[in-house]
Order: sequence, then C-alpha cells, then structure tokens
Amino acid sequence: MSGDTILVIDAGTTSVRAMLFSGDGACLGVEQRELAQHYPKPGWVEHGAAEIWEASLACAAAMVGKAGGAERIAGIGIANQRETIVFWSRSTAEPLGPAIVWQDRRTADLCAVLKAEGHEGEVQAKTGLLLDPYFSGSKIAWAMAHVPALAEAGGDLCIGTVESWLVYKLTGGLHVSDATNASRTALMDIHRGEWDDALLDLFDAPGSALPEIVDCAGPYGDTALFGAAIPITGMAGDQQAAAIGQACLNPGETKSTYGTGAFVLTHTGSSAPRSHHRLLTTIAWQLGGQRTYALEGSMFVAGSLIQWLRDTLGLIAESPESEKLARSVPDNGGVHLVPALAGLGAPHWRPEARAAISGLSFATGRAHILRAALEAQAHQTSDLMAAFAGDGAAWECLKIDGGMAANDWLAQDLADVLGLPVERPDFVETTALGAAMLAGLGAGLFGSLEEAAAMRGAVKRFAPKMAEDVRRARLAGWEKAVAAVLA
Repeated sequence: MSGDTILVIDAGTTSVRAMLFSGDGACLGVEQRELAQHYPKPGWVEHGAAEIWEASLACAAAMVGKAGGAERIAGIGIANQRETIVFWSRSTAEPLGPAIVWQDRRTADLCAVLKAEGHEGEVQAKTGLLLDPYFSGSKIAWAMAHVPALAEAGGDLCIGTVESWLVYKLTGGLHVSDATNASRTALMDIHRGEWDDALLDLFDAPGSALPEIVDCAGPYGDTALFGAAIPITGMAGDQQAAAIGQACLNPGETKSTYGTGAFVLTHTGSSAPRSHHRLLTTIAWQLGGQRTYALEGSMFVAGSLIQWLRDTLGLIAESPESEKLARSVPDNGGVHLVPALAGLGAPHWRPEARAAISGLSFATGRAHILRAALEAQAHQTSDLMAAFAGDGAAWECLKIDGGMAANDWLAQDLADVLGLPVERPDFVETTALGAAMLAGLGAGLFGSLEEAAAMRGAVKRFAPKMAEDVRRARLAGWEKAVAAVLA
C-alpha cells in the first residue's frame, strides 16, 4: 500500500472537484473548477471533453500536493455525471467531438420512433431503463450519424462515459467502465453484466469502441502523472456513489441527492425488480462480479432551477438567498413552479414538457417564486414516493445529500410534504464520500463496504411537522400545475 489517504475525482455536471480523504472519512482538502455548459440549440447540452479532463487533472494535482506527494495516496476513486457520453481517438487520446450531456434532449424524436416501433419492452427488460434521450444509447446513435469524425475513425474510435474517459487519460490507454455507469447506457444487459448485441444494433453503437465492464472497486491500473504511481481503485456513477456514501447498504434503504438534478435510489438487494410505475432498475454496485440493484427515480431539474433563477432571470444574486426568501413569506401565495426546463423525468418521462410558473397575481413577489421553486423539490419527490410504493419499495426514511440539501428549510419541507423522517449527514458531499469508500475498499484499507460505511459520520434528523390539511392543499395545487404542463 502506497499511503493512507484517498483521492477522489468528482466530475459533475457544472463543476469538477478533487477531494482528499483520510480513512476515517475526514475531508482533508477540496479543489474545484467550474465546467462551461454549452447550449448550441434548444434542448441540446454539451461539454468540452478536454475541459473535463484538464479540470480533473488540475484539481487532482492540487490534492496530491495537499497530501504531501503521490506516495501518500492509497488509491484514486472516481464519481461522475452519468449518461454523458464522450468520443475520442484511441491513438491520440484526444476528443473527436463534444461530450453530449445527460440533460441533452436532441434524441427525443429518435426515442419516440423506437418506442412506436415497440422496442421499449425489450430495452426495459434487459437494461431496466426506458426509451428516453437521457440515456447514452440514443446519444451514440445520433453522434454516429451526425459527427463525421466518428465514422471516419473506424477502429481508432473509443466511446465511454466520463469515468471511462478519465481513466483512459489517467492511465494512458486503459479502456474500462464500471458496471454502474455501463448500466446507464441502455446498451448493457444488467442481468448478465455484459454489452448486449441486439441493443448495440438498435442504437448503431460499435461494440469495438466500447470499454470493458469492470467492478466498482479495483485496482484497475495506475496513473503515473503525479510523480509516482497511484492505483485507481474505485469507480461509480454519481448517484450510486451517493447511495454508498449514505450507507444505503440494505434493501429498502433510500437516498435522494439534490444536485443539478435530483435522484432517488432505493436499494433492492440482489434482485433486479421490473418497475410498473416507470421507475428505473439500475445497478447499485458490482463487487467480485456480483451485482447489487436499486430502483431509481430521476428528476432532471433541481439545483439547476435555482441556478437558472439566479443567472438567467436575475431573481437572486447568490443561491443561499433562496432559503432566506422562502422563509420571508408564510406560503407560496398560490404560485406553483413545475421545473420542466429539460422535460419531466420520472414518473412522467415527457421529454417535450416545458416549465411553467402558474398562479401569478399582482400580489406575487420574487419570494413566492423562489419558495415555489424550493417547494417543487418536495412535490417532485412526493410523486416519486408514490411510484416507489406502487412498486413495493415503500420508504421509511429518506437520506438526503447534495448541494441543495444544505438548505435547512428544504430539508424540513421534504419531511413535511413526504410525512417521513429525513436524515442529512453533517458531511453532505456523499457522492465523493461513496467514491472514497469504494476506492478504500479497492486499495485494501477496508475489508467490506459495511466497514467503509463508518466514513459517513454524524447525521441531523428532520421530523414532519406540517398539518395534514396544509400538506393536502400543497399537493393538490402541485397536481393541478403538473396536469397543465402535461396537457
């Protein structure tokens, strides 16, 4: 073992961070770089793959320095925005086009055609996913048809999700993807743990360009970019990493991450249930070739709604102002905000839906709109809670994390609207923590995930307090607002 600290690269949607952890879960340092968002057309969202790499390298190098050198680091863990797909040259390790981001909706028409042709049943049975632009498969199909450099590359083409791209760059050519990220492409049979030939054909995805699917804890290979070899020992998509960081290690345990979007995962154990309420079945982690599964509900817009109200509409100067404004009014004043800025995710799956603010009057102030934006998070989560219960995965407690979860008003509102206890760890960056737990396991610092879970630390609990008639009125108003958007 080369050291006793763990370096995590958390390559998110709006920023990349590197964090340094000790084996007891203490965060010893953070370095962050913002990521530029590119919107070349309505519904299109792209990143520069080179920028993702350069930001990751710079942040990681800063944390290696903080650790006192590469020899002090036992292993590197990676967590990443899922479904975002990167195309690069095998020989030069340079991007061959923009990274198409998980939020991108350019393939809505293709998905609609495939659905009309009756393919969704096969896709759901094999992958646990639905036919939606969210997943990587249709993005690959679009890129193969519209980006000439990909077809011209032939056998030199590599395709992978963000963790795959970072590992390739870190190691100088190792092409792997962990099972959680692979399970989000709509190309993997999550029951067999392999790429599926029929799905590759459906999405025109060249199998030779795809990575090898591996466990979530390594070691996989070493990077020599920081002065001495450091093994890469853990990988997971950001939402699975957060569930691990929240110690959702037993069937029924549930977490919701409120970041750019919001994502709920309920651990279902070794069984991969098929949802009848348009939830997703996904791989929670894979260790020793054995897969553990989860049900997932995806809300496409959460923190990005507050960012939009701040940066595009100028309603606030800083995101934390939203909590102060929400507290400044007794209720939403009849205002509801349905945050379908990138379509509606689970349980509706309506990529063409668009956001709406309803109930405005001359009495409406910006505080009501900001409060409605925060309330939308609990309303969306309530819709998901009903879907999970319908699939036999009822929640008893919700563990929350992500940047928005630091907002005490939001945490209490979730408890009130859901009628459930809500639990928030003192250290809310559980995505990075979960990657650290996996990397520590892969590096031999821990003997099991259960042992690694001690890294989670202390938690704060929020109990429901809202009167039942108030809760019912809130949800009735939300239901009416969503129906108008869907209509």
